[in-house]
Amino acid sequence: MSSELIPEEEKSGYRLNKYISHAGIASRRKAGELVKNGRVMVNGELEKNPAVMVQEGDIVEFDGKVVKPVKENYYILLNKPKNVISTTDDERGRKTVIDLVDKDRKLGVYPVGRLDRNTTGLLLLTNDGDLSQKLTHPSFKVGKVYHVTLDRDIDEETILKIRSGVELEEGIAVVDALNYIIGTEKNQVAIELHIGWNRIIRRLFEKMGYKVVKLDRVYFAGLTKKGLSRGWSRPLTREEVTRLSTFQQL
Repeated sequence: MSSELIPEEEKSGYRLNKYISHAGIASRRKAGELVKNGRVMVNGELEKNPAVMVQEGDIVEFDGKVVKPVKENYYILLNKPKNVISTTDDERGRKTVIDLVDKDRKLGVYPVGRLDRNTTGLLLLTNDGDLSQKLTHPSFKVGKVYHVTLDRDIDEETILKIRSGVELEEGIAVVDALNYIIGTEKNQVAIELHIGWNRIIRRLFEKMGYKVVKLDRVYFAGLTKKGLSRGWSRPLTREEVTRLSTFQQL
């Protein structure tokens, strides 16, 4: 599953945010923020423009360390446990998902999107900036399914209201599906959506008067937790990587 991260046909150089992403620092979008925040230098000079072109032979530093694009892509699926942060590092010293899958920082992977500290379930980590950009871009409408446990039973009328759309700060939150989970109590539901708004599920149910007690992502972009215990991870198969790479923009 190795491949050149930077296409040879790009002869005029590479945008700085893409360069940082391909060095395994962060997703391309996050890399742009890191550049704007003054954490990147090019040839000894502070550079805050994510779109500046990096040429062959340029020296790029992130937080004082020289970084270079890696030559091999890694794809890791993690069943994230509770109380673990979905970032590459944490200023408060809390355990991160990188500590679980790449503690020595040899692979240079980072999470695709994020799950908040108290949310468990599927999280993909990779150093493939192009794939990460695709899977987190709203236009690709990547499907996600969560098992939600509420503080009390939810009635069918409320479920219908949520299905019809709930107004939040960003606009109308539309879910793809919402149903009771067969064989469980009526305070447990499965919700499918592609919206990536911050804390979207917790806020959605709070708006309807419910508190989310447990939140577990069981499906992401065609991947499931089958055979993957909490806290464990595995590399994606070649077939899974190929399937993810063929996602089409909607």
